[in-house]
Amino acid sequence: MCKRTKPLSVRVQNLHIMSASDDPRRVHFQSPEYLVERLDAIADLFDKDRTDVLVEAIREYIEHTADSETFQELVAAKYYDDQLDVETVKQLVGAETAQRLRLLKSDLEDEPLDLGAPEDDVEIYGGDATTVATDADE
Repeated sequence: MCKRTKPLSVRVQNLHIMSASDDPRRVHFQSPEYLVERLDAIADLFDKDRTDVLVEAIREYIEHTADSETFQELVAAKYYDDQLDVETVKQLVGAETAQRLRLLKSDLEDEPLDLGAPEDDVEIYGGDATTVATDADE
């Protein structure tokens, strides 16, 4: 039977997304008692330790969240607005996506080409202009 305690003490391990290290890290947090009781019942049912069930649930939640389009868009927006650094982005969405975002941000930050307006007597388009009917013309 799992021991029930408040605050709930969790040993988090093997969360490669959050830490480069596999060393366990103790985490303390408060949880409603009914959730702890359900967690303990699930752990007992599968003959697992409460910590193992929590770590698995955290891992699945992080993977599900990181894969969501909404989450990826939020990370990108905050990165482009300089609210997140590239190392945090790597932790949140992975190295490959972080590299793509870094390259896109770099492109967005480049100065536009300084091209002056064409002179009045320069023909930009060769040949005759073609008129296309649009919905508004019909």
